[in-house]
Amino acid sequence: MTGHTGRLRRILGVGFGLGVSVGGTLGVGILRMPGEIAAQLHAPSVIVAAWLAGGLYTLLVAICLTELGTMVPQDGGYCVYARRAFGDWIGLAVGWTDWSTSCAALGYLSIAMSEFLAALIPGLAGAIRPTAIAILIGFVVLQWAGVRISSWFQEWTTAIKCAAFLALVVAAFALSGRAAPAPTAPAPPVTLTGASVALQQVVMTYAGWQGALYFTEEDRDPDRNLPRVVIGSVLAVLAIYLLVNLALLAILPIAELSGSTLPAADAARHLAGARGAQIITVLSLIAAPPILNSVMMVGTRILFALGRDRLVWSRAADINAGGTPGIATLITTAVAVALIATGTFQRLVAIAALYLALNYAICCVALVVLRRREPATPRPFRAWGYPWSAAIVVAGALAFLPGAVLADPAAAGLAAALLAAGLAIHAVRLAIGRLRR
Repeated sequence: MTGHTGRLRRILGVGFGLGVSVGGTLGVGILRMPGEIAAQLHAPSVIVAAWLAGGLYTLLVAICLTELGTMVPQDGGYCVYARRAFGDWIGLAVGWTDWSTSCAALGYLSIAMSEFLAALIPGLAGAIRPTAIAILIGFVVLQWAGVRISSWFQEWTTAIKCAAFLALVVAAFALSGRAAPAPTAPAPPVTLTGASVALQQVVMTYAGWQGALYFTEEDRDPDRNLPRVVIGSVLAVLAIYLLVNLALLAILPIAELSGSTLPAADAARHLAGARGAQIITVLSLIAAPPILNSVMMVGTRILFALGRDRLVWSRAADINAGGTPGIATLITTAVAVALIATGTFQRLVAIAALYLALNYAICCVALVVLRRREPATPRPFRAWGYPWSAAIVVAGALAFLPGAVLADPAAAGLAAALLAAGLAIHAVRLAIGRLRR
């Protein structure tokens, strides 16, 4: 498929797919979230079971969406599948929410990198937002250099990050005998609300696995590569998450783990003293660039797909000489910079979980619709366990939504307003187009 000024380049392979999926998932979340999960679940065996259950649920989502990705091998991810099954309006709704979440994530990640740098270089402490904007612009320059260079960066930074996380796990297990023995005490009972909240948080921590779905048009062999990349990425992240949690549980008493906002730093402090916090800050800095690069690339592909389908400004589908959606990159960056400057990305990050659950459900329903409507369409990969795998994903997403709305009605209201704004813009564009004709 071609844009207005160039074409997407079919040069990506398994290495990039793993880089964008694993690199887009593994990050600060696993360094922070285990404390919140432990506060809800209390017992080591239940904590590990929750991380395993969240990973298996994510695997079911991955299996379902991989069928869609090989059936409709076009850049753009969720919005492509939703549009194929339900038409322009639902496709726009899914794409708009997905792209908005990417812009918010760019703001959050840029600020986070700026804060990590300030922790190591105190002179930057008074310039967090300007530093964040400079970091973001640096990644725009990387994108503008072309998809070959940005994909190479993604692969190598992800490899370095995985090695760093595994080194942390090995060190934790090797040195765990230095930590004081964890006192044993009866664990409080796990409540239904606590279990529900914990599972929601776990599933959110796995978000990012779907990165490869947004680049199937640029993959040299999506029929072969996409199933290996997506399913392999989820399994790899699941293994790392379990190892990190087991390492933390080997070092920190449950009472300390449950009250920790950055348990990885607390565990490092047990093992390395005052240097522990610095070690985790450096690890966080290593973890951030491949996530930020992945989100930037994904966000531009969403906007590219919407532009190509004329659901937004068609120039968003323009491709530059390096194979990057240039206009989409500039628009995405401008919105992310505005969110950084105003701080409004924080509210958008708060509603990301709502959009994620909703889009999971819509895409799995799209899988069912397309199976019935287009039974003869080639499907190089067919979802394992269908229709039960799709049904479990939809049931889980729909069970999550009411609790999320009740827990944060303001975020739910903003999510609805943002969606309505995107649909209203499209309605105005259609009305103007009719008047011109």
